[in-house]
Amino acid sequence: MLQVAVVGSGPSGVYTAQSLVQQDRVPGVRVDVIDRLPCPYGLVRYGVAPDHEKIKSLQNNLRTVLEHDRVRFIGGIEIGPGGIPPERLLGLYHAVVYCVGAAADRKLGVPGEDLPGSYSATEFVSWYSAHPDAAAAGFVHGVDSAVVIGVGNVAVDVARMLARGVNELRPTDMPQAALGVLAESRVREVHMVGRRGPSQARFTTKELRELGSLPDTEVIVDPAELALDPAYADPSGLPAVGRRNVEVMRGWAERPAQRLPRRIRLRFFLRPVAVSEAAGRVGGVRFERTLPDGRGGVRGTGQYEDIAGQLLLRSVGYRGVPIEGLPFDPVLGTVPHAAGRVLRAGAVSPGEYVAGWIKRGPTGVIGTNRPCAKETALSLLDDAPDLVRREVRDDPLTALREAGLHPVEWAGWLAIEHAEANLGTSLGRGPVKIPDWPGLLAAAGRDGT
Repeated sequence: MLQVAVVGSGPSGVYTAQSLVQQDRVPGVRVDVIDRLPCPYGLVRYGVAPDHEKIKSLQNNLRTVLEHDRVRFIGGIEIGPGGIPPERLLGLYHAVVYCVGAAADRKLGVPGEDLPGSYSATEFVSWYSAHPDAAAAGFVHGVDSAVVIGVGNVAVDVARMLARGVNELRPTDMPQAALGVLAESRVREVHMVGRRGPSQARFTTKELRELGSLPDTEVIVDPAELALDPAYADPSGLPAVGRRNVEVMRGWAERPAQRLPRRIRLRFFLRPVAVSEAAGRVGGVRFERTLPDGRGGVRGTGQYEDIAGQLLLRSVGYRGVPIEGLPFDPVLGTVPHAAGRVLRAGAVSPGEYVAGWIKRGPTGVIGTNRPCAKETALSLLDDAPDLVRREVRDDPLTALREAGLHPVEWAGWLAIEHAEANLGTSLGRGPVKIPDWPGLLAAAGRDGT
C-alpha cells in the first residue's frame, strides 16, 4: 500500500490527493493531507473575499475529497523548525508532496513603504478573512483616502472591501471584530494604481465589473489616461479578457459624473517612487508618470504626481518561501523540479514532489491547480513501484503523536465549523469565523500545547 503525505490543504494539495486516489494505476493509495492550520481549504478559506460566496462554495468540492475513505486531513502540524523536518516526514511516508503556495509578498522597494499605515494586501485580506496569524490591526482607523498599488484581482478585492457597506458584509462569515472596524470606516476615496496601461491589467472582467455594481460608489476613470495606452483605441488585438476590460473601462470613462458618497479611482501609467509621511504615518504616495516603451514595458517621464492617502495596500505579487530542508531557487521563488519531482543538485530526490505555486510560481487561477496537481500525481504514480519498496510505519499519525505533535483531525475541524455556526447564531448572523489560534484550538478540542 502506497502511503503519501500532501503538505497543504488548499486547492493544489486537495487536487493532488484527488488525482492520487482516483487513478487506478496503483490500487489502495492512502493520502494524509497535512496542514499547519487546524482548518482545511487554504486560500479558499483565507484568501477568497467573504462576499464571493460562489467561489467560497468551492469548499464543498474540496470537502468531498477530504472525506474520501482513503484521504485523511491532519491539521495543526508544522513542517520545518518547530515541527517535523522534511527528512523525518519522508521517513514516515513513501512519498511527500509539498503544496505550500507562495506566502511572501513582493515589496515596492521605495522609501517610506515601511511607515505605519503601509501594509501588503495579503495582510489586509488575512485580517478580514480571520487568518489566525493576522495582526489585530485597525487598518481603516483615521483613513479618508486609501491607495491600492496593483491592478490584479487581489487589488480589486481589497478596493471593493474598502468600499463595501457594512450591511452588505454582515451576511458574510467575516469575523465580528473586522466587521466592527469596517462599520466605523470613513474611507470615501480608493485609488487603485497600476504602472502600466489598462490593456495590461491583470484583473478578470467579472471582478472588474463588480466595482461598478457597489451601492453608493462611483468608479472614475480618466479618458486621457486611458488614451495613453495604444491598445485602448484599438483593442482588437488583445486577448478576450483584455478587450472586455477595456470596454468596461471605456464605459466608465464616458459616463457623466455621479457624485456618489464613495469613489474608486482607477489610475494607470503611474510608478510609485516614494511613500510620504504625515503625523508619523503614511500621508500619501509619490508616483512617476510612465509611458509605453514599445516593448511591452514602460519608461519614466520625469513627471511626478502625489496621491494623498492614509492607508497604503501593496498588491504587486507573491513569492514562495523556502522550507528548511528542501532545495529552493531564490530567483524564481520555487522548489526546483522536473514534472513535479523535486531536484536536489540537479538530480531527482526519490519520494519528494511539489505542486501548486511552490512548483510553478504564483500564476494562474484556482482551476490552474488541477492540471498542475495531476502532472505531479502522475509522476508520483509512475515512481510508485520503486517507492513502495521502502518500509514505513503502518500509521504515520501515531508517529506524529509520538514526536510530540498534536494533530487536529477531521472531527476537530467539524467541531470548529460547529463552533463558528454557534458564534454566528449568538451574533444574529450566519456562521462567523473564529479569528485566533486559542479560539480555533479550543473549538477543535486541543488545549493549544
